[in-house]
Amino acid sequence: MADILGGPSLFYLEGLRKPPLFVTVLQHGNEPTGFEAVQAILRKYQGSQLPRAMWLFVGNVAAAKTGRRVLEGQLDYNRSWPGTDMAPGPETALMADVVAKVTAEPLFASIDLHNNTGCNPHYGCVNFLDTAFLQLASLFARTVVYFTRPLGVQSAAMAMHAPAVTLECGQAGESAALAHATEYLDACLHMHHIPDHPVAPRDIHLLRTKATVKVKPGLDFTFSGQGSDVCFRPDLDHFNFGALKAGAAIARTSESLPMPLIALDDQGRDITEDLFAQSGGTLAVRKALIPSMATTNVDVVRQDCLFYVMEEVSLAV
Repeated sequence: MADILGGPSLFYLEGLRKPPLFVTVLQHGNEPTGFEAVQAILRKYQGSQLPRAMWLFVGNVAAAKTGRRVLEGQLDYNRSWPGTDMAPGPETALMADVVAKVTAEPLFASIDLHNNTGCNPHYGCVNFLDTAFLQLASLFARTVVYFTRPLGVQSAAMAMHAPAVTLECGQAGESAALAHATEYLDACLHMHHIPDHPVAPRDIHLLRTKATVKVKPGLDFTFSGQGSDVCFRPDLDHFNFGALKAGAAIARTSESLPMPLIALDDQGRDITEDLFAQSGGTLAVRKALIPSMATTNVDVVRQDCLFYVMEEVSLAV
Protein backbone atom coordinates (compact mmCIF):
# COMPACT_ATOMS: atom_id res chain seq x y z
CA MET A 1 0.00 0.00 0.00
CA ALA A 2 2.81 2.40 0.84
CA ASP A 3 4.36 1.72 -2.56
CA ILE A 4 1.05 2.18 -4.40
CA LEU A 5 -0.06 5.35 -2.63
CA GLY A 6 3.36 6.85 -2.01
CA GLY A 7 2.10 8.76 1.01
CA PRO A 8 -1.03 10.07 2.73
CA SER A 9 -3.95 10.00 0.28
CA LEU A 10 -7.43 11.52 0.08
CA PHE A 11 -10.17 9.84 -1.95
CA TYR A 12 -13.71 10.84 -2.86
CA LEU A 13 -16.14 7.99 -3.48
CA GLU A 14 -19.54 8.62 -5.02
CA GLY A 15 -22.64 7.42 -3.24
CA LEU A 16 -26.41 7.35 -3.57
CA ARG A 17 -26.92 9.97 -0.88
CA LYS A 18 -25.18 13.23 0.05
CA PRO A 19 -23.67 15.01 1.93
CA PRO A 20 -20.67 12.70 2.23
CA LEU A 21 -19.29 10.94 5.27
CA PHE A 22 -15.64 11.72 6.08
CA VAL A 23 -13.61 8.73 7.27
CA THR A 24 -10.01 8.80 8.49
CA VAL A 25 -7.88 5.68 8.90
CA LEU A 26 -4.25 4.84 9.68
CA GLN A 27 -3.39 8.10 11.36
CA HIS A 28 -1.18 5.82 13.41
CA GLY A 29 0.64 3.20 11.40
CA ASN A 30 0.15 0.38 13.89
CA GLU A 31 -3.65 0.81 14.01
CA PRO A 32 -4.98 -0.92 10.87
CA THR A 33 -8.54 -1.90 11.84
CA GLY A 34 -10.11 1.22 10.32
CA PHE A 35 -8.34 0.63 7.01
CA GLU A 36 -9.37 -3.02 7.01
CA ALA A 37 -12.98 -2.01 7.74
CA VAL A 38 -12.96 0.32 4.75
CA GLN A 39 -11.59 -2.50 2.60
CA ALA A 40 -14.50 -4.69 3.78
CA ILE A 41 -17.00 -1.95 2.90
CA LEU A 42 -15.51 -1.47 -0.56
CA ARG A 43 -15.61 -5.21 -1.21
CA LYS A 44 -19.26 -5.32 -0.16
CA TYR A 45 -20.25 -2.55 -2.56
CA GLN A 46 -17.86 -3.41 -5.38
CA GLY A 47 -19.64 -2.86 -8.68
CA SER A 48 -22.24 -0.52 -7.18
CA GLN A 49 -22.37 2.87 -5.50
CA LEU A 50 -22.01 3.29 -1.77
CA PRO A 51 -25.22 4.08 0.13
CA ARG A 52 -23.71 7.49 0.89
CA ALA A 53 -20.82 9.39 -0.67
CA MET A 54 -17.58 9.22 1.31
CA TRP A 55 -14.37 11.12 1.68
CA LEU A 56 -11.58 8.75 2.75
CA PHE A 57 -8.25 9.92 4.17
CA VAL A 58 -5.58 7.21 4.45
CA GLY A 59 -2.94 8.61 6.77
CA ASN A 60 0.54 7.52 7.77
CA VAL A 61 1.25 4.77 5.26
CA ALA A 62 5.02 5.11 5.76
CA ALA A 63 4.65 4.23 9.44
CA ALA A 64 2.14 1.51 8.55
CA LYS A 65 4.73 -0.12 6.30
CA THR A 66 6.93 -0.69 9.37
CA GLY A 67 4.05 -1.38 11.78
CA ARG A 68 4.91 1.64 13.91
CA ARG A 69 2.69 4.35 15.35
CA VAL A 70 4.84 7.15 13.94
CA LEU A 71 8.28 7.32 12.36
CA GLU A 72 11.17 9.14 13.97
CA GLY A 73 11.17 12.75 12.82
CA GLN A 74 7.44 12.79 12.05
CA LEU A 75 4.81 14.65 14.01
CA ASP A 76 2.02 12.44 15.33
CA TYR A 77 -0.65 12.70 12.63
CA ASN A 78 -3.42 12.86 15.20
CA ARG A 79 -1.82 15.82 16.97
CA SER A 80 -1.31 17.83 13.77
CA TRP A 81 -4.83 18.92 12.77
CA PRO A 82 -5.99 22.55 12.95
CA GLY A 83 -6.06 23.64 16.57
CA THR A 84 -2.74 21.93 17.35
CA ASP A 85 -0.09 23.43 19.58
CA MET A 86 2.62 21.75 17.47
CA ALA A 87 5.05 23.91 15.54
CA PRO A 88 4.16 24.20 11.83
CA GLY A 89 5.53 21.37 9.70
CA PRO A 90 4.66 19.10 6.77
CA GLU A 91 2.07 17.22 8.85
CA THR A 92 0.24 20.35 10.05
CA ALA A 93 0.17 21.74 6.50
CA LEU A 94 -1.19 18.43 5.19
CA MET A 95 -4.01 18.30 7.71
CA ALA A 96 -4.98 21.91 7.03
CA ASP A 97 -5.19 21.08 3.32
CA VAL A 98 -7.34 18.01 4.00
CA VAL A 99 -9.77 20.00 6.15
CA ALA A 100 -10.04 22.73 3.51
CA LYS A 101 -10.75 20.18 0.80
CA VAL A 102 -13.34 18.05 2.56
CA THR A 103 -15.22 20.99 4.10
CA ALA A 104 -15.58 22.97 0.88
CA GLU A 105 -19.13 21.56 0.84
CA PRO A 106 -21.28 20.23 3.73
CA LEU A 107 -20.42 16.94 5.43
CA PHE A 108 -22.78 14.41 6.99
CA ALA A 109 -20.38 13.43 9.78
CA SER A 110 -16.73 12.67 10.48
CA ILE A 111 -15.37 9.36 11.80
CA ASP A 112 -11.76 8.74 12.85
CA LEU A 113 -10.93 5.07 13.48
CA HIS A 114 -8.19 3.89 15.83
CA ASN A 115 -6.86 0.88 17.71
CA ASN A 116 -5.17 0.96 21.09
CA THR A 117 -2.39 -1.17 22.50
CA GLY A 118 -3.77 -1.84 25.98
CA CYS A 119 -6.68 -3.87 27.25
CA ASN A 120 -9.65 -1.55 26.64
CA PRO A 121 -13.32 -1.91 25.73
CA HIS A 122 -14.51 -0.50 22.42
CA TYR A 123 -15.60 3.10 22.97
CA GLY A 124 -16.34 6.36 21.19
CA CYS A 125 -14.88 9.80 21.90
CA VAL A 126 -16.32 13.28 21.38
CA ASN A 127 -15.01 16.80 21.82
CA PHE A 128 -18.41 18.45 22.29
CA LEU A 129 -21.31 17.37 24.50
CA ASP A 130 -23.77 17.86 21.68
CA THR A 131 -26.71 15.60 20.87
CA ALA A 132 -25.56 14.65 17.37
CA PHE A 133 -22.03 13.88 18.58
CA LEU A 134 -23.28 11.75 21.46
CA GLN A 135 -25.72 9.92 19.20
CA LEU A 136 -22.91 9.03 16.78
CA ALA A 137 -20.64 7.86 19.58
CA SER A 138 -23.28 5.83 21.43
CA LEU A 139 -24.21 4.10 18.17
CA PHE A 140 -20.74 2.55 18.38
CA ALA A 141 -20.61 1.77 22.11
CA ARG A 142 -22.28 2.61 25.39
CA THR A 143 -18.95 3.86 26.79
CA VAL A 144 -18.27 7.39 25.52
CA VAL A 145 -15.35 9.65 26.45
CA TYR A 146 -15.49 13.45 26.30
CA PHE A 147 -12.08 15.10 25.98
CA THR A 148 -10.53 18.47 25.13
CA ARG A 149 -6.86 17.44 25.23
CA PRO A 150 -4.63 16.49 23.54
CA LEU A 151 -4.92 19.30 21.02
CA GLY A 152 -4.67 18.84 17.27
CA VAL A 153 -6.81 15.72 16.97
CA GLN A 154 -8.94 15.05 13.91
CA SER A 155 -12.26 14.90 15.73
CA ALA A 156 -11.79 18.32 17.34
CA ALA A 157 -10.82 19.93 14.04
CA MET A 158 -13.75 18.37 12.19
CA ALA A 159 -16.20 19.19 15.00
CA MET A 160 -16.15 22.75 13.70
CA HIS A 161 -17.78 21.49 10.49
CA ALA A 162 -19.87 18.38 11.28
CA PRO A 163 -20.70 15.91 14.05
CA ALA A 164 -17.40 14.14 14.69
CA VAL A 165 -16.28 11.09 16.66
CA THR A 166 -13.13 9.16 17.34
CA LEU A 167 -13.67 5.42 17.61
CA GLU A 168 -11.35 3.23 19.67
CA CYS A 169 -11.78 -0.26 18.19
CA GLY A 170 -9.77 -2.39 20.61
CA GLN A 171 -6.48 -3.99 19.68
CA ALA A 172 -5.21 -4.45 16.15
CA GLY A 173 -5.74 -7.89 14.67
CA GLU A 174 -8.87 -8.74 16.66
CA SER A 175 -11.62 -10.13 14.43
CA ALA A 176 -14.28 -8.62 16.73
CA ALA A 177 -12.70 -5.18 16.31
CA LEU A 178 -12.83 -5.44 12.52
CA ALA A 179 -16.42 -6.71 12.51
CA HIS A 180 -17.55 -3.94 14.86
CA ALA A 181 -15.85 -1.16 12.87
CA THR A 182 -17.21 -2.50 9.57
CA GLU A 183 -20.75 -2.78 10.90
CA TYR A 184 -20.60 0.76 12.28
CA LEU A 185 -19.33 2.27 9.02
CA ASP A 186 -22.03 0.44 7.06
CA ALA A 187 -24.68 1.73 9.47
CA CYS A 188 -23.47 5.31 9.07
CA LEU A 189 -23.47 5.02 5.28
CA HIS A 190 -27.11 3.86 5.45
CA MET A 191 -28.23 6.42 8.03
CA HIS A 192 -30.75 8.92 6.66
CA HIS A 193 -30.06 11.41 9.44
CA ILE A 194 -28.45 11.55 12.84
CA PRO A 195 -31.13 11.37 15.57
CA ASP A 196 -31.83 14.79 17.06
CA HIS A 197 -33.26 13.62 20.37
CA PRO A 198 -31.01 13.40 23.45
CA VAL A 199 -29.35 10.10 24.29
CA ALA A 200 -31.11 8.49 27.26
CA PRO A 201 -28.82 8.49 30.32
CA ARG A 202 -29.27 4.72 30.71
CA ASP A 203 -27.96 4.21 27.16
CA ILE A 204 -24.61 5.89 27.71
CA HIS A 205 -21.73 5.66 30.18
CA LEU A 206 -20.14 9.07 29.76
CA LEU A 207 -16.71 9.93 31.09
CA ARG A 208 -14.43 12.91 30.60
CA THR A 209 -10.66 13.07 30.52
CA LYS A 210 -9.46 14.67 33.73
CA ALA A 211 -5.69 14.37 33.21
CA THR A 212 -2.98 12.95 30.98
CA VAL A 213 -0.23 10.97 32.72
CA LYS A 214 3.21 10.71 31.11
CA VAL A 215 6.58 9.30 32.09
CA LYS A 216 9.13 12.08 32.37
CA PRO A 217 11.59 12.17 29.44
CA GLY A 218 14.94 10.47 29.83
CA LEU A 219 13.86 7.77 32.27
CA ASP A 220 14.44 4.10 31.62
CA PHE A 221 11.29 2.13 32.42
CA THR A 222 9.82 -1.29 31.89
CA PHE A 223 6.70 -3.36 32.56
CA SER A 224 8.59 -6.53 33.40
CA GLY A 225 11.69 -7.47 35.36
CA GLN A 226 14.17 -5.19 37.10
CA GLY A 227 17.11 -3.01 36.20
CA SER A 228 15.20 0.11 35.13
CA ASP A 229 14.56 3.44 36.80
CA VAL A 230 10.89 2.52 36.99
CA CYS A 231 9.29 -0.93 36.87
CA PHE A 232 5.55 -0.59 36.25
CA ARG A 233 3.18 -3.40 37.13
CA PRO A 234 2.69 -5.60 34.04
CA ASP A 235 -1.10 -5.69 34.41
CA LEU A 236 -1.57 -1.91 34.49
CA ASP A 237 -3.71 -1.93 31.34
CA HIS A 238 -6.17 -4.38 32.98
CA PHE A 239 -7.47 -1.48 35.08
CA ASN A 240 -8.64 0.50 32.03
CA PHE A 241 -12.14 1.89 32.58
CA GLY A 242 -12.16 0.13 35.94
CA ALA A 243 -10.67 1.54 39.11
CA LEU A 244 -7.30 1.85 40.80
CA LYS A 245 -8.08 2.05 44.52
CA ALA A 246 -6.48 4.66 46.75
CA GLY A 247 -3.03 3.46 47.74
CA ALA A 248 -2.74 0.97 44.88
CA ALA A 249 0.88 0.50 43.81
CA ILE A 250 1.57 1.00 40.10
CA ALA A 251 5.38 0.79 40.03
CA ARG A 252 8.61 0.14 41.90
CA THR A 253 11.35 2.77 41.74
CA SER A 254 14.72 3.38 43.29
CA GLU A 255 14.20 5.17 46.61
CA SER A 256 16.26 8.19 45.53
CA LEU A 257 14.41 8.69 42.22
CA PRO A 258 12.30 11.86 42.06
CA MET A 259 8.67 11.55 40.94
CA PRO A 260 8.91 9.84 37.52
CA LEU A 261 5.44 10.87 36.31
CA ILE A 262 3.86 14.11 35.28
CA ALA A 263 0.08 14.53 35.20
CA LEU A 264 -1.46 17.55 33.48
CA ASP A 265 -5.16 18.38 33.70
CA ASP A 266 -7.18 19.59 30.73
CA GLN A 267 -6.06 23.16 31.42
CA GLY A 268 -2.41 22.13 31.29
CA ARG A 269 -1.93 22.43 35.07
CA ASP A 270 0.43 20.06 36.87
CA ILE A 271 -1.63 17.91 39.27
CA THR A 272 0.92 15.12 39.70
CA GLU A 273 1.19 15.47 43.47
CA ASP A 274 -2.60 15.33 43.78
CA LEU A 275 -2.73 11.93 42.10
CA PHE A 276 0.49 10.08 42.94
CA ALA A 277 2.80 9.48 45.91
CA GLN A 278 6.18 7.79 46.44
CA SER A 279 7.30 5.99 49.55
CA GLY A 280 10.00 3.39 50.12
CA GLY A 281 10.50 2.79 46.42
CA THR A 282 6.78 2.33 45.74
CA LEU A 283 4.86 4.59 43.39
CA ALA A 284 1.15 4.56 44.23
CA VAL A 285 -2.05 6.47 43.53
CA ARG A 286 -3.14 8.84 46.30
CA LYS A 287 -6.85 8.56 45.56
CA ALA A 288 -9.09 6.20 43.66
CA LEU A 289 -8.98 6.91 39.95
CA ILE A 290 -10.26 5.54 36.64
CA PRO A 291 -7.49 5.01 34.08
CA SER A 292 -8.06 4.63 30.35
CA MET A 293 -5.81 3.68 27.46
CA ALA A 294 -3.09 2.48 29.82
CA THR A 295 -0.60 0.52 27.77
CA THR A 296 2.36 -1.72 28.52
CA ASN A 297 4.02 -0.86 25.20
CA VAL A 298 7.12 1.19 26.07
CA ASP A 299 7.35 2.84 22.64
CA VAL A 300 3.71 3.97 22.76
CA VAL A 301 4.19 5.36 26.27
CA ARG A 302 7.17 7.40 25.06
CA GLN A 303 5.32 8.64 21.98
CA ASP A 304 1.98 9.32 23.67
CA CYS A 305 1.28 8.73 27.36
CA LEU A 306 1.11 6.13 30.12
CA PHE A 307 -2.65 6.56 30.58
CA TYR A 308 -5.46 9.07 30.92
CA VAL A 309 -7.35 9.71 34.16
CA MET A 310 -11.12 9.72 33.73
CA GLU A 311 -14.10 10.95 35.72
CA GLU A 312 -17.77 10.14 35.18
CA VAL A 313 -20.15 12.75 33.76
CA SER A 314 -23.90 12.77 34.36
CA LEU A 315 -26.27 13.67 31.56
CA ALA A 316 -29.35 15.67 32.46
CA VAL A 317 -32.50 13.59 32.05
